[in-house]
Amino acid sequence: MYKNSVERFKEIVRVLAFYGFGYVVNNKIKKDENKSPSNLKKALEELGPTFIKIGQILSTRPDILPNKYIVELSKLQDDVVPENFSDINEVFRKEFGKNIDECFLYFNESPLASASTAQVYTAILNNGREVIVKIQRPHIYEKMHLDMSILSKIIALTKTKFTDSLIDPKEALDEILSATEQELDFENEKDNINKFKELNKDVAFLYAPYIIDEFSSNKILTMEKINGFKIDNLKKLDEGNYDVYDLGKKLALSYFKQVFEDGFFHGDPHPGNLLIQDGKICYIDFGIVGSFSKSLKDALNDAIISVAYKDPDKLISVLMSIGIKKGFVNRNKLYEDIDYLFDSYLSTSLQNIEMSVLLQEIFDCAKRNNIKLPKDLTLLIRGTVIIEGVLAKISPDIKILDIAIPFVKSNNKFSIFKELNSDEILIRSYKFAKDFYTLPTKMIELSNSILNGRAKIQLQINSLNRSINELNKMVNRVVYALIISSMIIGSSLILNTNIGPKIYDISIIGVVGYGIAAFMGFRLLISIIKSGKL
Repeated sequence: MYKNSVERFKEIVRVLAFYGFGYVVNNKIKKDENKSPSNLKKALEELGPTFIKIGQILSTRPDILPNKYIVELSKLQDDVVPENFSDINEVFRKEFGKNIDECFLYFNESPLASASTAQVYTAILNNGREVIVKIQRPHIYEKMHLDMSILSKIIALTKTKFTDSLIDPKEALDEILSATEQELDFENEKDNINKFKELNKDVAFLYAPYIIDEFSSNKILTMEKINGFKIDNLKKLDEGNYDVYDLGKKLALSYFKQVFEDGFFHGDPHPGNLLIQDGKICYIDFGIVGSFSKSLKDALNDAIISVAYKDPDKLISVLMSIGIKKGFVNRNKLYEDIDYLFDSYLSTSLQNIEMSVLLQEIFDCAKRNNIKLPKDLTLLIRGTVIIEGVLAKISPDIKILDIAIPFVKSNNKFSIFKELNSDEILIRSYKFAKDFYTLPTKMIELSNSILNGRAKIQLQINSLNRSINELNKMVNRVVYALIISSMIIGSSLILNTNIGPKIYDISIIGVVGYGIAAFMGFRLLISIIKSGKL
């Protein structure tokens, strides 16, 4: 039986403290920046399947964690101690009302893979077809929800520790919970596979396994077994006389079709999920997929076009249209950043540019300018990094951006004509004719206003109130300091002349003046220190 919430809470806190994350729950413990990434990985591994899955999801989110954490968490191995077969059989029986041996001609009881949320088995159906059966671990949903609720409580108790975070930790936890729930419902993966097959049915060199609906549910997924080899197995490719350049180009084109044309792409295209069978590239494991709305897909195409034509204004328009403003956006600064990015990257040959790095730079540029881009784009960046790594191994001469730009250009060559219709052309023509008809009158009115001195120019200075407030603070401190100085000088003169009431032959007025000046001086000093602007 899984531990109750109190025991689990104590265990989580103990493990976090042991690996150097005690500062989250105890102010007296100092944070060790150097060891944090590797220790976080160790802590997640010790805390079990739920936290391994959390780490794997976080490794796909560079908008939540710094790069050094992303690199370390990407090393997490999804290799967990397998469940007893009797428990797995019980999960199957609850779903279909039959035991495993009643439904399969052969079922290998030793799992092919034992992941954090499910176990994968090889089997043969009664009709002789070889299949893969993915069965969810018993009670994994309840275990994950318990751990998530405990993490939510920890964040609520220590929310002041995260005031300088790039993203609200509660929001990040909610996103992780949502992603985990999607992965735990195998109906989603089934739908993903079917959608992928439908979108790519006309691509001769692509393949995805078919689903056995009879033995598939939200906790069990049965699909065709792909008897292929990994795409980066150079020995097998050589033995099969494969043209690795052609294979690499097909892989890149298939990925671009998914991203820029379909708006639905495989989110984890590492070599283990890309198999070669019968001369085709077979995609497997659709637990993580990216999906773009039509507007986001069109915006992404526009972004690539803007890169191709070195048009910073167009890229800025794209970022502003798809991003969420998290504060004031200075368009001039954003333009300077994008223009610098173009000068840095696009002054060289496309062959020397890594598309994943360019996308990450654009992402970071948006973040620096208070624009939060959709999280689906982070999955695209991660997928692009993986695809570039695969291409670098099987066909180093291929540069992904060298293929991406011509692909997007050819797809968007006539896009403007596709979007137009006769009604829209008539409406736009009428509006243009009407505006053009009134243009001479408007020009005469403007000229008369300028000549008669009635023309006005409105200037708007953003954040002016903040600047005025800072100036007021500065002037107030200067006045405050002058008063303190005056009191010190006045008290010194009084003590020197020794006038007024006295105690032990010392002027009380002078001593009191010194005391008040000291109090005011300390108050001013504390105010300056708190502002962080010494």
